[in-house]
Amino acid sequence: MNAVAQPDARPDLRRPGVGRVLVSTWRVGTPERQRAAVDAIAKAWEGRDWPDVGLLSYSVYIGTDGDTLLHYSQWTDEDAYQQFVRTFRGDRNAEIDAAVPGIERVALHRYTLYRSTPPGEESAARIPGCVVIVDVEFDGPDADRQRAWVDGVFEALETDPNPATGGISGHFHVGVDGTRVLNYAEWESEQAHIEALALPGDGIGSPTPQWARVQDYPGVAGGAVKRYTPALSLSAGA
Repeated sequence: MNAVAQPDARPDLRRPGVGRVLVSTWRVGTPERQRAAVDAIAKAWEGRDWPDVGLLSYSVYIGTDGDTLLHYSQWTDEDAYQQFVRTFRGDRNAEIDAAVPGIERVALHRYTLYRSTPPGEESAARIPGCVVIVDVEFDGPDADRQRAWVDGVFEALETDPNPATGGISGHFHVGVDGTRVLNYAEWESEQAHIEALALPGDGIGSPTPQWARVQDYPGVAGGAVKRYTPALSLSAGA
């Protein structure tokens, strides 16, 4: 099987059979090197057979910071990823590094998808021009706390009297190590997210008690919000 590009450079976040999600970041330095790295990734992957080890999809996003790339991959389980590392990763990375020397691979985190905003016909028809990654860190491992925080976000969303426009979907992942939550949020555009942040309230969301509980949740030790443009999404094809 060969790698095939997915429509609109986006994976199916709700696809069945995903037991592990890996999210990593590369620093490449400039917008020109970002695009060159994406082109090198596409060439390295599309020129080889798809690694049939339980990899379901592999997607790459260009940071609006002009520096970073985000990698989002869906796997059947952790063993599938480890087999890929042993057998398939080395030659791909070597080709990419030869084309774009000096890539800094700065982070790799493991997740499972916990909750997604309900799908609807309107949201399904809207094509995201921007993916916002909200990364929340806690002061220690606690799987129940991770899920309770996410549940609080959903309560705040459901009770928000003036929800921001421009948001399409949110997909909340809990870290396997129990210390972090990642929200993969699709937006119509980067500008739509910027405008939503400028509305009354602290971040996305109206100034409600439900949002205040999310923002002041005990044990939250830090977080980051970064915006990306979908660039490449691959999966197995005939």
